[in-house]
Amino acid sequence: MAETATLRRAAEALELLLGRAGAAGLASGPLQATQSAALLESLSFRVAALEEKFSQDPQWSELRRLRAEICQEAWWAAPCPDVPWTFTTQALLLLLCLKQCMVLLAAGHSPPQPSPKVGEAAAPPLSPDALSISQEKTVQAALQLVAILGLCPYLLPGVGLPLRHRTEFSALVQHIVSPGNFSSATRRLHATCTVLMEIAQHPSLGTLVLTRHLGDLLAGLCQLAFGPTRRKGDQAKPQEEQMGLTEEERTRCREAVQGLLDRVYQPLVVRELLILQGGSKQGSCSHGHEGEHHLAPAPAWLRRLCGQLLSERLVRPGGVQAVVRGILEGAGAGAAGGSGAEAAAADWRKCDSVARILSSCPQQSLSLEEYYQQVCPQVLQLLLIQDRLTAQQFQRVAATTVLTMTREHPPQAEKYLLSPLLEPLLRCLDVAEVSLEDLPAGTVLVKEKELTGCVESVFKVYAADPEPSAVLLGSLQPALGALFSLYCFTKQNVSFLRTLCQEILLWFLQKCERETALSILEGLARLGGATHFLHPCCQFQAAGEGGAVIAVKEAVRDEEEALYRKVSAEQWQLEQLVDLLSGTRGSGLAGDFFLHCLKELTRVAGQGGSDMESTLLSCKSSVNLEQWCNQSLEPQERQLRVLQLVAMLCEGLSDTLFTDISQVVEFVAATLQRSCVGGSAVEAQTLRMAMGLVAAVLGGAVQLKSADLATLKLLVPLLEEVSHVHPEPAIQELAADLRVTICTHGAFSPESVGAAAQRTLGKREAGEGAGRATTGTRQGRAETPRRTTLEPASPLPQAHTESSTAASPLLVAPGRLPAGKPVADPLSSSQALQELLLSAYDPDIPSRAAALRSLSRLIEQRDSEALKMREKLLQVFVESLDHEDSFVYLSAIQGVTLLSAAFPEEVLPSLLAQYESSPTGTREERTAETRMKVGEALVRITRALGDLVFSYRDRLIHVFLRGARDPDGALRASSLSNLGELCQILHFQLGSVVHEVTLCLATVVKSDGEAEVRRAAVHVVVLLLRGLSKRATEVLQDVLLDLYRLLKFVLQRERDEVAVLHAQLALEELDAIMRQFLFPAPSLEKKIVILP
Repeated sequence: MAETATLRRAAEALELLLGRAGAAGLASGPLQATQSAALLESLSFRVAALEEKFSQDPQWSELRRLRAEICQEAWWAAPCPDVPWTFTTQALLLLLCLKQCMVLLAAGHSPPQPSPKVGEAAAPPLSPDALSISQEKTVQAALQLVAILGLCPYLLPGVGLPLRHRTEFSALVQHIVSPGNFSSATRRLHATCTVLMEIAQHPSLGTLVLTRHLGDLLAGLCQLAFGPTRRKGDQAKPQEEQMGLTEEERTRCREAVQGLLDRVYQPLVVRELLILQGGSKQGSCSHGHEGEHHLAPAPAWLRRLCGQLLSERLVRPGGVQAVVRGILEGAGAGAAGGSGAEAAAADWRKCDSVARILSSCPQQSLSLEEYYQQVCPQVLQLLLIQDRLTAQQFQRVAATTVLTMTREHPPQAEKYLLSPLLEPLLRCLDVAEVSLEDLPAGTVLVKEKELTGCVESVFKVYAADPEPSAVLLGSLQPALGALFSLYCFTKQNVSFLRTLCQEILLWFLQKCERETALSILEGLARLGGATHFLHPCCQFQAAGEGGAVIAVKEAVRDEEEALYRKVSAEQWQLEQLVDLLSGTRGSGLAGDFFLHCLKELTRVAGQGGSDMESTLLSCKSSVNLEQWCNQSLEPQERQLRVLQLVAMLCEGLSDTLFTDISQVVEFVAATLQRSCVGGSAVEAQTLRMAMGLVAAVLGGAVQLKSADLATLKLLVPLLEEVSHVHPEPAIQELAADLRVTICTHGAFSPESVGAAAQRTLGKREAGEGAGRATTGTRQGRAETPRRTTLEPASPLPQAHTESSTAASPLLVAPGRLPAGKPVADPLSSSQALQELLLSAYDPDIPSRAAALRSLSRLIEQRDSEALKMREKLLQVFVESLDHEDSFVYLSAIQGVTLLSAAFPEEVLPSLLAQYESSPTGTREERTAETRMKVGEALVRITRALGDLVFSYRDRLIHVFLRGARDPDGALRASSLSNLGELCQILHFQLGSVVHEVTLCLATVVKSDGEAEVRRAAVHVVVLLLRGLSKRATEVLQDVLLDLYRLLKFVLQRERDEVAVLHAQLALEELDAIMRQFLFPAPSLEKKIVILP
């Protein structure tokens, strides 16, 4: 084909014009090594060689004809003595010839029909106008020479990157190219830019032009379209030398600029415009490091133009992302990633600079309101980018932009950023103006992607600000109710939103003012406040990707069911609120909220029952009574909710509730105020505990400072009032004595104060055990710092120090209590052990369980006094197994296990006898439960002994097999379960006993009448196979077939679904074992044999 030959000749002509060095991309060669005169001679020689080739070679006739046609229409191709410009025009003509040949080839090409024999994965045929790799290199070199010789030398100072800052060859070109007069330079620049734009219209050639020379082409077009029409100092020159472009030509250049900006990849456009805008004047005047080239300041008209073009890019759809990519991709945050992306992530200054650019309204914008309206939605979209390589940088830019806009322009930021950001959470609140009654149940109001993006964006923006402004905190406050409801919902299932909601709530509670935090907590507990939750017709539902959706809730017509769901939901929310407060340890927020609730109780109690009684007496009719009941229902619900919340706080956060003396004083003050209002038995007990706390603090449980003593003086008026008002004389006396002790700063302390402190600390010691006291005696006489965390619902901890040389101040001088001295423990280790043994029979369940655990701790620590009394301890533990409360008998099981691990020969026979004894008399059911508890202890002992259990194998299997024949069905099931655990631990040590076990299991499965027992028997097989694993074929080789038949029997005959499920699990275990045995995995091993 003629066009193909012409295309090849055009590429050869370019290569001839450039020479071998030009074809190599100007990396090295004669063109770089020559000086100015030699370079001019080389360029002239290349042009002459090309003309000679055209005139002598007949094969180039078609290319010569095509070049002549193009030359007739090109006014800039006229011969001239300027060698660089002549070289440039020849290169431009050849590039136009190449483009024309490629267009003709593409127009005359018709793609062939795909052959059915060729597979679908075959590559499509190559287009005939495609360039080879060597031809592309030649074209790239030609374009580079055209830009250097025909474009850059004619740019005004400050426009584009100077030639001297590019390459050595470019610096050399600067000395041989003379721009001449303004008119000539402008015409040549216009010709070069026009030809390059024409070449760029072709897809293949356009890629080569725009990817490497966009900046130079953009600089030339901007100068032609928007630059000055004459140079400074050219007024004295003739008129023909001052002529630039016509207005029509400048208009076409402006259109070319806009078309070029719209056509190219926008981040690349942004980056080139920033480079074209030039550096600041301060940066150009400052002295950088040696070898560092700063951007020269651009002319004022160019800076304004680039600013306007960048602003236009910014406010376009997707413009914010283009600007961010254009700046950050230069730092390595592009698609390539790698080490460059990591470097860009670390360059937080660049991200903050981009954020400052986005938050500043450009001068070209009509108004700040309009700018925020166009840019803010795009900023929020940056938070949702999921690309792993760019998400970190983009999200940092977006978060910093939001925070900066919030500080600089709060009204606009709240309107266009914060409100749209929180809109999915605010859409379905109970105050939102939405009509949901007509929507069917299950209608999704907020989709999973929308809700997930909202929560994640809120976390990225709000939690990133260490010092939030009032506007930021105020904008989040209306959404806290929805966030807390979502947090409670995620606690009921598995969701990645749980941690995000928790972090946002904790961040707000810790950053806002304490009064605001208490008000929010009060609202989350539904005690009042301005906290808004979801609409009654809405609810959260689990979504398919681990998130949640907000959907319309199905209406419940049964009033009792609706009330039950409402109460259950509120109960669950209170529990999660207490759990949320556990994450604020150290800040004192939980203690302040607890005190706030206590004050609320005092206020409710102050209203009193007398008002209620007088109101009831004034109701003369049933109608009035019903109206009064309806009005008083809400305050009663509030009171009950406060009581429930106080109980939960005491139970869940008692160890870390109070963090300083001031909170303890507030707690005691609230308690004293309540006692002055009413005097029930519960309040009297709480009052004794509170005054015991004050006595312990005065006795030295914590180190008091002068400020703490001043805080304690706030209790003096309340103590005086209690000493006169309270009905119990003992409390009156203790209140008066405490008031005297506080007023004298502990210089005089009556005996009742010391006794109250000793009782308070003694109860705590009974709860914690005597191990600490024993350790304190062994460790010496030195005093150690005390724990400063205080509790409202339990006494203060006793000091960790003792002094053997001095007795307790409360015992040596009953009337004196030296300030600042610790209250020492007057009990020795043996006496403390006796106290624990007595507490183990305490009717109070918490005290009894705590004593049992303390005794277990002594055994675990191998305390000598406790080990001497091991028989007595065993008796205590065994007798406690008969207790109904799980807290007590589980503590007893733990103690028996620890004691058996230390002395198995002494403890196991006793336990085996307990387990083997049959129930008799009227306590048959109770004894069966006790035997099951003993069985649990035996299983734990078996696990603790490990391989040593083989010594007791026969006795353990004997009692468990006998238990499998017990009349009580629950005990039979428990014995079989214990048997399975034992077989799982014994492994190879089962021996011949496996026959007896298998026979027992088969008998139970086929003959026992209770389904629970049959389930346990089949479960033993599961445990046996699971414990032995691949060793089952060795240990159970004699009974494996019997077990398989037994499992098949269960599948075919058993009606209980749970037993069938156990059998299926056992068969799966057996199948896996046999497959591994029959088809073992090949082991790739090399055996090296050393020959003799």
